[in-house]
Amino acid sequence: MKGQPRVLGIVLAGGEGKRLWPLTADRAKPAVPFGGNYRLVDFVLSNLVNAGFHRLCVLTQYKSHSLDRHISTTWRLSSVLGQYITPVPAQQRLGPRWYTGSADAIFQSLNLVHDERPDHIVVFGADHVYRMDPAQMVAAHQESGAAVTVAGIRVPRTEAKAFGCIDSTESGQITRFLEKPAEPPHVPDDPDVTFASMGNYVFTTEALLDALHADAANPNSEHDMGGNIIPMLVDRGEAAVYDFADNEVPGETERDRGYWRDVGTLDAYYDAHMDLVSVHPVFNLYNQEWPIRTATPPLPPAKFIAGGSAVDSMVGPGSIISGCTVRESVVSADVVVEAGASVAGSVLLPGVRIGKGAVVRRAILDKNVVVADGARIGVDSAADRERYTVSSGGVVVLGKGAHAE
Repeated sequence: MKGQPRVLGIVLAGGEGKRLWPLTADRAKPAVPFGGNYRLVDFVLSNLVNAGFHRLCVLTQYKSHSLDRHISTTWRLSSVLGQYITPVPAQQRLGPRWYTGSADAIFQSLNLVHDERPDHIVVFGADHVYRMDPAQMVAAHQESGAAVTVAGIRVPRTEAKAFGCIDSTESGQITRFLEKPAEPPHVPDDPDVTFASMGNYVFTTEALLDALHADAANPNSEHDMGGNIIPMLVDRGEAAVYDFADNEVPGETERDRGYWRDVGTLDAYYDAHMDLVSVHPVFNLYNQEWPIRTATPPLPPAKFIAGGSAVDSMVGPGSIISGCTVRESVVSADVVVEAGASVAGSVLLPGVRIGKGAVVRRAILDKNVVVADGARIGVDSAADRERYTVSSGGVVVLGKGAHAE
C-alpha cells in the first residue's frame, strides 16, 4: 500500500498588518487576539493540525515576540513522533538583509526544506479566520499533477476587485492570475462569480525550489508568492485551482460552510467578531469535530454579579460582569465591567477595565485598556475622532494600554 506523502507546512506570519493599526502597533498581525480566546494564527495552525500535518514552520519577522511566545508555549506536539510547530524568525542566512517578500522569506529558509525533504510543501497565510481541511487540497493537488495548487474561494465579481483573482479552465488549470483587476474574470460555471485567491498554496517541492531560485535571480522581482511565484508557474501552464466550496469539514453547518474572512482591516476584524455572537452564528466556534485550538489562561470561570448581564455575547474566563449590561459583544479573558456601565456591539480584548457608568458602543478596546468612570466611547463621533482611531466604518479603536477619560 502506498504511504502518505511527506508534507512540510510553512505558515507565512511575518506581515506587518498596517491596516490593523493600532492593534498591530506592538505585535505582528497573526498575534492579534480574536474571538475571546484565540490569536489569528490559531486558525491556520488548527486547520493544519486537525488535517494531520504535524511538521510546521511559522516564518516570523515583524514585532514577533508575542507571536513567537504564543507558538512556543501553546503549540507543543510530540517530539517522540517527529512532530513540531516552530517559529522561525528572520535569520539573515543569505546576507545582512531581512525578508523582502513572502517568497524571499521561504527562499531564505530553504534549510528547513532541505532538512525535512518533503514531497509537497503547504504554504498558508496566518491571518485569516476560517475552517478548512488542507488534506483534501493536498489530495486534489496530487491528482491534478500540477506544480502548484491555489485555493480559490467564490466571491461575487462585483467584490472581487479587492483580491488576487484566478482565471481558470473547466478542468481547473489556471490561465491567468490577476492582482486586484478592474475587470475580474469569472469562474467557468457562473458569470457572476470570481475565484479569489485565499493565499493558501500546495507545491510539489521540486517545482517550488526551482521557482524560488529563478525568482531570487530576478532583480526586478518583488519576491512575493502571489505577485511573482504563482504567476511564474501559471505562465508555465503548471498551476491549478482548488475550489474551496469542495472542501468538507466535519461538524460544519450549512450556515457556516465555506466561511472565510480576511481580517486585514479594522472593519473586517470587527465584522468577523460580530459574526460570532448571533444566536445561530455565521462562524461557529463551538464545532468540536474540527476544533479551533489554543491554550486558555489559568483563570476562574466568568462571574456575573449584582444583576450584571451579557446578552447575545461571548464572555471569557476570569471576567467579571458586575451590575452592568453587555450586549452583542465579545468579551475576552480577565475583563471587568463595573456597575452601571453599558457595553454594546464591542470587542474587548484581555485585561480591559470599564469603570462605573461608562458607555462603550461599536468599539474595539485592545489589551489592558482602562475606561474611566462615566467615560463615553462610540457616542460622540466628533469627540472620538479627536481622541482615538476611528475606522472608515465608524468603529472606535483604542490601542493597547490606552486610558479613556
